[in-house]
Amino acid sequence: MNQFSRNLLRNLSKNFRLYSDNFVIDPRNNVGRYSINFVRFRHSARINTGVVFVPQQEAWIIERMGRYNRTLEPGINFLIPILDSISYVQSLKEIAIDIPQQSAVTSDNVTLNIDGVLYLKVIDSYKASYGVEDPEFAITQLAQTTMRSEIGKINLDSVFKEREMLNIAIVEAINTASNSWGLTCMRYEIRDITLPSRVQEAMQMQVEAERKKRAAILESEGTRDAEINVAEGKKRARILSSEAELTEQINVAKGLAEATRLKAEAKSKALEIIGSSLKTNDGFSAANLNVAEQYIKAFSDLAKTNNTLIMSSDANDIAKMSGYALQIYRTISKDNNQNDQQKSMDTISEQTKDLQEYYSDVEDLKK
Repeated sequence: MNQFSRNLLRNLSKNFRLYSDNFVIDPRNNVGRYSINFVRFRHSARINTGVVFVPQQEAWIIERMGRYNRTLEPGINFLIPILDSISYVQSLKEIAIDIPQQSAVTSDNVTLNIDGVLYLKVIDSYKASYGVEDPEFAITQLAQTTMRSEIGKINLDSVFKEREMLNIAIVEAINTASNSWGLTCMRYEIRDITLPSRVQEAMQMQVEAERKKRAAILESEGTRDAEINVAEGKKRARILSSEAELTEQINVAKGLAEATRLKAEAKSKALEIIGSSLKTNDGFSAANLNVAEQYIKAFSDLAKTNNTLIMSSDANDIAKMSGYALQIYRTISKDNNQNDQQKSMDTISEQTKDLQEYYSDVEDLKK
């Protein structure tokens, strides 16, 4: 009963041109089905009653005695019964047409199954009524052939990458060809792209290989960056260590130089004080006493050790040893004084000799 009702409804609708159906084979499951496309126009859906009301966004084509007479605008219109007839009713709304799935071959010889949706609009109701017998069927066939032609120009990868550009190219081609039909294609959208199973497996393997390649590249780049960072860290640490060592050596050298300078200044000052003290009798006696004390102390320190020493026979006589040390000091001091006196006498004789030479030169000049 349900099948009978559907068939009856289909036949009545076809008689009134409500839609057209085509029996096609679905390539996805090899099952026959009806492809139903609702149409924009109806031949006998409107009857001339003399006074007609045209709905908004519709255009009625009126023929008088078989010839085109005029196009009725939305609102109330008056017709002559029997002479005038409503031949076409054009919808001025934007409509969507389902483009059946079809096969296409890319430039790299890959077979695809593609379907889409076409959005069109009537811009000239006269051309849409008299320019082509079945506008929907014509523009559907044009969309399919244009799609196959455009897909044949590009490879498989470009079909997915340049999907938007492909849609634009199909729209431009359809508008160029359907200019005389009074229709304009607003846009075209590719809906589904079905690939053969082998191509899908190959693409999946390619994607996995690309991902593994990217992962290996990222891992190697990470290892390289880590090694570079470690090397930079070691380099920086060595530079800082060498700079610290250099600074330490400079500071130590400066400290030693300053200490040596201070010791030299202290020793020089001490020698100056000792020299000035030795010029007096008390200072000379104090120096003699100091030398005797140091000699005795040194001898006592040597006696504490287990060393074997060869000394004179008078080493046990402390008084003689002290006197001997003082005698050495006096001799050294006397020699120094004699040397100083001799130097003074030499200086005086040199100055006297210079004066004599001067006066002799003066007398020669006078003569």
